[in-house]
This record gives sequence, structure tokens and C-alpha cells, in this order.
Amino acid sequence: MTNTNPESSDVLTASNFLRDLIAEDARTKKFGAAAIQTRFPPEPNGYLHIGHAKAICLDFGLADEFGGKTNLRFDDTNPEKEEQEYVDSIQQDVRWLGFEWERLCYASDYFPQLYEWALQLIKAGKAYVDDLTADQIRQYRGTLTEPGKDSPYRNRSIEENLDLFQRMRAGEFPDGSRVLRAKIDMASPNLNMRDPVMYRILHATHHRTGDAWCIYPMYDYAHGQSDSIENVTHSMCTLEFADHQPLYRWFIEQLGIFPSQQFEFDRLNITYTMLSKRKLLQLVQEKRVRGWDDPRMPTLSGFRRRGFTPQAIRTFVAAAGVSRTNGSTDVEMLEHFQRDDLNRRARRAMAVLHPLKLVIDNYPEGQVELVEVANNPEDPTAGTRQVPFSRQIYIEQDDFREAPPPKYYRLSPGKEVRLRNAYFVTAQSVVKDAAGNVVEVHCTYDPLSRGGNSPDGRKVKSTMHWVSAAHAISAEIRLYDKLFTRADPSDYPEGGSFLDNLNPHSLEILSGAKLEPSLAQAKLGEPFQFERVGYFCLDPDTSEGHLVFNRTLSLKDSWARIEKKAGA
Repeated sequence: MTNTNPESSDVLTASNFLRDLIAEDARTKKFGAAAIQTRFPPEPNGYLHIGHAKAICLDFGLADEFGGKTNLRFDDTNPEKEEQEYVDSIQQDVRWLGFEWERLCYASDYFPQLYEWALQLIKAGKAYVDDLTADQIRQYRGTLTEPGKDSPYRNRSIEENLDLFQRMRAGEFPDGSRVLRAKIDMASPNLNMRDPVMYRILHATHHRTGDAWCIYPMYDYAHGQSDSIENVTHSMCTLEFADHQPLYRWFIEQLGIFPSQQFEFDRLNITYTMLSKRKLLQLVQEKRVRGWDDPRMPTLSGFRRRGFTPQAIRTFVAAAGVSRTNGSTDVEMLEHFQRDDLNRRARRAMAVLHPLKLVIDNYPEGQVELVEVANNPEDPTAGTRQVPFSRQIYIEQDDFREAPPPKYYRLSPGKEVRLRNAYFVTAQSVVKDAAGNVVEVHCTYDPLSRGGNSPDGRKVKSTMHWVSAAHAISAEIRLYDKLFTRADPSDYPEGGSFLDNLNPHSLEILSGAKLEPSLAQAKLGEPFQFERVGYFCLDPDTSEGHLVFNRTLSLKDSWARIEKKAGA
């Protein structure tokens, strides 16, 4: 396992109970000379989301800290829902976060061994073929307060069970007609131990094995044994699998194989965010979003397209912490770490999203000046660029008011403001269209204020960004907001659905934005801070002559204020 992004590796090693467990096992050499071995085991039935980032950072980060290795293993035991597209996207996301796996594995690699182990359990009287339907199995299982009852097929002979299971493997029976179950304890207080299903019949084409198999192992049967095959020492999963741990151990103990051990930690739940893959798939299939990588989606590919950085996500995951109790983390905490990261690495640029033309009447016609501007004041090594300035420029519509309200310090008739890195200007008159809307502002400038400083020391209360009209390039701007209107999208009235909480204003598209010319050379994955506006990045929809930028985040950081107030 290789950490290809060491910049933030220090945040992965903060003390938590998982780290302490692994440290103790390493100290006592619990697994002898074997190295610490972990795995990240996604099912390829959807794209990874921000919740998976926590598991990835733990699996890879903890193994890395203790000199161990991490496998990427696809738990591909459900052919009806799994696709190669998901396999490819998962690999891309893991690498984007900054990790490289030791081995690329698939549960389907182990189908022959899992089958042989099933035969071994049948021969030991620990498994049997059941003809009950799925509904009947649920009825026989009992409840949390009532024990289950034995299936009438539970006491079939070993010979009959072997014959039926081999015929299931040969494809003699239709889907759903029979299953293989472990024979454990129908009165166990843990429902997972009440003769769980190990195999079901499913005549479906697998994305890797094709039609070689028509029986497929259940997750609870395949997972622990796959861990054991790979000599996984620490199998980490989220808390909903805690009740499955006894079954995980039971299969390994009955088979007498490498004693992988399972540990559970809390899920990463974030406000205003839905992390159910089933519901995310619904959003995609119903075209409520533009695909798995829609920048409003909580998928890692969505965050990447929106302009989030892997460094910020890793820092956020570490700050959210690890515990044995599920909770919820404010999405503004994630946004805070992303703003902090982008503030340090994003190149500055000027862009006017809602352009209003401003004409400097006393500026020489045809004259063009090149204004030297720092690419990033936070990073002296980022250098500078030259931005053209001319007689006609664009400013934001909100930066001018013909009749200004109280405490409005931006441009209005007779008021002087600073144009960033350029000159002081004073508004004189306006031009309106037939509807009475201001379409052009005329002003004068002070030639001695070049660079944005007055020689006589007079002060102005507002500094505005701008773009030279003659040199501006046009772009489509996509302004993204939260996909849901409720902090908990799953909270909806009876009879409703999580779709009722979709934000109808989660995307606003601006078609007439004007940008400084340097942005014509923007590259995918390159972050920008549009001064006074927010953080942006180029979208893959960009084509020749048609630039598209996504807003990553606005400049406002409410979490920083919340954090400061909490610590006061």
C-alpha cells in the first residue's frame, strides 16, 4: 500500500480506538510475523460517496502508519446490481484521494474456494439446503422477542444436502427455489445467527465471471472468508455490521482458517447530505441530477467535479474523528476545511458574473494598460500575471446603485470607489434601456491613483473587481447550492419521500459572465478564486469556444465563526 499524498498523512494518525487496537496487536505480535493487513471492500453497485472517504482513510492510513498493506477488494457477489463502470470509478476515486492498493482483489476470485468451503460445512453437518421461500424463511426466523423455529428441511441428511447443493451449482433449479443455509441456532438472541442464508440461486450474468455461476454467496458468508484468504488482520466496517460480527467469527472458526477479526466504527453522516447508495441511484435514474458526478451529489466524483480537493476531504475526515457511536457532522465543517485549503492553493482571477458596463469618460480612448496582479497573496511563489485595463470595463450589477440604500459603500452617483489594483473612479451618470434599467454607468478616474492608491491619502470604503470589456471572455457559470433543504433529508412527513426535500434552487446557470482573459487557459482540476465572488473550477462540459465554470464554494465561511464562538 502506498500513500501517494503524504501532505496530509499526519492527520490520519490521530489517536482513536481503532489505532489503539492495531497498535496493541502490533506490539504483542498477535498475528506473529504477519504484517498488519487491511482492505477496503466496496460493492461495485454505485459510485463512492463522502462517507466512503472515512473508511478509505482508515483502512489505508492505519495500515500505512504501522508498516502494513491494504488491498482494494470488490465484494462483487450481487451480479444484478454490479457493473464495470462502478469498478472503474471506485479505482479512480481511491487514487484521487491519494492512495494506492497493494493488491486488487475481487470476491468473485474466491468463488471456487467459497464453494469448496460450503461443501466442507455441509459434510460437517453445519449447512443444509432449504426449500422454504424467502417469505417463509422470514416467518420461521422469529422476532427479537420470540425464538425462530426449525425449517422442515433442516434435518436433511448430509448426502441429500450435498446432492441438492451440487445440483444447485449445476443449474438444475430455478431462481429462488432453494438456498443453502448455515445450521447454527434458531433460538439465538442474535437474529443473524438463526440459520443465515449462505447461497441463493441466481441465473444472472456476472460482470467478471459471466455465466460460469448460477449460485452466488451472500455477503455475510463471502466477506469474512475473503478477509481470511487475504490474511486481513483488521477488518474495519461501520457500526451496522456489529450484530454480524458473531457470524463473521463463526464461519472462520468452523472452517479453521486464518483468524481475521472485525472491528466497527461510526458512519460519517453529514447534514444536508444523503448517503444511501440506493437513493443516490434513484436520483440518477430519475434524472433529478445530471449523473453520479453531478457537483451537487455527495459522491467523490461529484466533489471532484465541483472543485473539492482530496487534501481538504482527508483533513475533514480526520477532524470528524472515529468513535463507536453514530452522530452527524455539520456540512459547514467540510466547507470550512475546503475554503482553507483553496485559499492557500487557488490562483486568483477576476470574473464578473452579472456584468454592468462602466465607461471611464476621461480615460484615453484606445489605451490599454497591463496591471500586475499577484496570483495568490497567500503564496509568494505563485508569481504574478498581467491583467488588461481599458476605458470600458465590466463591474457587477450589485456594485452600483442609482439610489443607494443606507450604508451602501459601493458605486453610486457622486461616490468614489477603488477598482482593484487599478484606479479610483467616481460615478457621474447612467444610461438606461426602455424599461428604465441601468445598462451603462459613466464615471471619471483619478490618473494619479494608479495601483489603487491616492497620492493625497484620501480613503474610499469600497474596492471592486472588474474586467476589461475589450478583452473579456464569456463563460457559462454554474452556481451550486445544497441538494436538500433539510439538515436531515430523510426527515419527511408520513406518506412523503426524501425527494420532497430536494432544493429546487440547488443549481443556477448564468450564461453571460465576463472573465479576465487569462482564464481562457484554465485547466481541468485547477482551482481559482474569483475575487470577491467565490472558488471556481473548470467543468468537463467545456468545449472549444464555450467555457463552463462550476462554483465550488462561496467565500463566506460560517463554520469558522461557529467554531470561534464555541471556543470563546
